[in-house]
Amino acid sequence: MPSEITTLLRAAQSGDARAADQAIALLYADLQRLARSRLRQSGELTMLDATGLVHESYLRLQQQQGKLDFADRNHFLAYAARVMHSVVVDLVRAREAERRGGGAEHVTLNTAIAELPPQRDDEILRVHEALEELARLEPRLAQVVELRYFGGLLEAEIAAALGITERTVQRDWQKARLFLSLSLQ
Repeated sequence: MPSEITTLLRAAQSGDARAADQAIALLYADLQRLARSRLRQSGELTMLDATGLVHESYLRLQQQQGKLDFADRNHFLAYAARVMHSVVVDLVRAREAERRGGGAEHVTLNTAIAELPPQRDDEILRVHEALEELARLEPRLAQVVELRYFGGLLEAEIAAALGITERTVQRDWQKARLFLSLSLQ
């Protein structure tokens, strides 16, 4: 027997906007937890708070309405974690582009040396690129990283979302950490 959230998610995928609103209302606390976890990882770089990240992610999810199929709550949260990761990476890329000129003419009004921007933007992009490489080589390992590191999900939640055992999640996490560590050196 599917849960209430699963039933609402399926109805939302069929185009029922009311069901989508109800599902989001029921999952809002979980989405806030994911957003807080993601923002803890990136520090103050995104200029978003947890609510802003949830809302931006929701807008992106709305654009995909009818194209996605969520089997249950865990699958939805796993996808939401990936969307949040995407939002943060896009914001960092936009900041990097702005930092490099962004197509606008810049005029300095004083002679004081500007404070250097934080280097963590580069780190986020390097991790993202290493994660993309891992996804090409071992897609499941990349999913485990996204769900654990970016989504803040527990091993049991990841196992349920991916349909694998918790022990497999633990082994995948160890392998992924080793790969990313070597890639980021």
